[in-house]
Amino acid sequence: MFLLVLAYLGGVLTLLSPCILPVLPFVFARSDRPFLRSGLPLLIGMALMFAVVASLAAVGSQWVAQANQIGRWIALVVMAMFALALLWPAFADRLLSPLQRLGVRLSASADEGRAGVGTSLLIGVATGLLWAPCAGPILGLILTGAALQGANVGTSGLLLAYALGAATSLALVLWIGGRVFAVLKRHLGAGEWIRRGLGVAALLAVVAIAMGWDTGVLTRLSTVSTARLEQGLLDALPGQAPAAGGSMMMMMAADDSAMPALPVEGTLPSLAGATGWLNSPPLDAQALRGKVVLVDFWTYSCINCLRAMPHVREWAERYRDHGLVVIGVHAPEFAFERDVRNVQRAVEDLKVSYPVAIDNDFAIWRGFNNRYWPAHYFIDAQGHIRAHHFGEGNYAQSEQIIRQLLREAGNSLPGDAAPAMTTQTAREGVEREADMNNLKSPETYLGRARAENFASPGGLYAGRAADYRVPTTLKLNHWALDGRWTVGEEDAQLQQAGGRIAFRFHARDLHLVLAPQDTGKPVRFKVRIDGQVPGASAGGDISADGSGQVDGNRLYQLIRQDGTVQERTFEIEFLDPGVRAYAFTFG
Repeated sequence: MFLLVLAYLGGVLTLLSPCILPVLPFVFARSDRPFLRSGLPLLIGMALMFAVVASLAAVGSQWVAQANQIGRWIALVVMAMFALALLWPAFADRLLSPLQRLGVRLSASADEGRAGVGTSLLIGVATGLLWAPCAGPILGLILTGAALQGANVGTSGLLLAYALGAATSLALVLWIGGRVFAVLKRHLGAGEWIRRGLGVAALLAVVAIAMGWDTGVLTRLSTVSTARLEQGLLDALPGQAPAAGGSMMMMMAADDSAMPALPVEGTLPSLAGATGWLNSPPLDAQALRGKVVLVDFWTYSCINCLRAMPHVREWAERYRDHGLVVIGVHAPEFAFERDVRNVQRAVEDLKVSYPVAIDNDFAIWRGFNNRYWPAHYFIDAQGHIRAHHFGEGNYAQSEQIIRQLLREAGNSLPGDAAPAMTTQTAREGVEREADMNNLKSPETYLGRARAENFASPGGLYAGRAADYRVPTTLKLNHWALDGRWTVGEEDAQLQQAGGRIAFRFHARDLHLVLAPQDTGKPVRFKVRIDGQVPGASAGGDISADGSGQVDGNRLYQLIRQDGTVQERTFEIEFLDPGVRAYAFTFG
């Protein structure tokens, strides 16, 4: 229920985002007609079509993506007919094709009060095919869950709730617009000019959507961002957190011997869905009976997982001889993380010695009903889930839970809890704790499925090679491409040497998930910060002059600011073609 409310409120907030602008002309065009026969069917058709298309698209099948593109072009034709009918109904009726004349007659019949429901529903369905809402935190959470778990009643319900929230906002716009237009028509006799103005606006909206401006230029023109409002809703509603990197705190007593009894949240699901195991033969619930188990969901390019990793390693080592078994469940976020060889290298580099289940099919993930990276589940010696924690932080409380469950099982403990990794200086590289006081930039994806704040003129050209350029200035947390790139679902692929990525950020650390397109063929690069070599602000994967190379599929630490943290402009230039860029993360 909380998720449905959250999705609905997220949809309501889309009225404040620029992504709603392309559909407003089609909504306003019916504001002078009866709401129940015209406005309501339009909004219902729009909400239902968006929910259906988004549910299918979340699965990620190529044929769905192609079908959706065909549907968008058909919808553009319908909308163009509608706009032309508003501009020149008599001219269009005589000269346009039979299909277009049908559209004109439908629109005319709606003007006269006949067939308004069917016409409005048709326009609403077409609008639903064209509408591409900005993927803020709430929609991002829904789409991530849908992509991982597949289209089902739950995810489709959340998408429908989101669309109905947007429809509610548009209904308010429709109600206000109808009264404004009625006043204008009554006092100014401007009905004909209003109709033609709406026709021009609708036609411009069709052109904007066809050219991709609805997801490019309009986003950059926005002066209102709903991201913080949506994040506030996520934080306010219990049981919710971002899919990666959020922190859901569990307040526990500092003295583990005085902690209250932990509730039973469920039983340990089957681990049989793992597609492979590292550091161990396959484990199951029966083999783990009598042991306290910590299940850690992670993926090796996730910065939040990497920062939590030292604590997990420390617990595994500290309590291994006292009855604790740590199991890392590697659930991939990007395609290259499905390659077990890449995971094996990451496990070795990160010095992970405990068992790791390869969960490429997300079978264990679904068994836990999990949605987050990282996520920790604490299981007692009887196989009951007794506590959980999502995101970074609260390491002392998590260790107290481990100690309490070990004590319940009758195991001895190695003295007082004293985590070895408690200070910023205890760890270096990507595993160092984030500087939360100066962290003002969010995780940002470069693939078109979740891309936000893209600033190159003309917007993203999805799925095909195109030339991009970096604008003269970038707003905070906006990014841009330069050179010839192909932007796919989850990454941006460089086609020619000399391509660049720029990002305006505010954080101590900047990381970028990168991969060479051809295994074994490194891609050289140069990093600049505010146009200068990074010097003392160089991250662990580059030298002081900003040089480095992409030699594997992983997260690269490129900037660690030395001294005062402030807003800076980051640029990376690739000296060779064939790099794939996935996501920026910050710390």
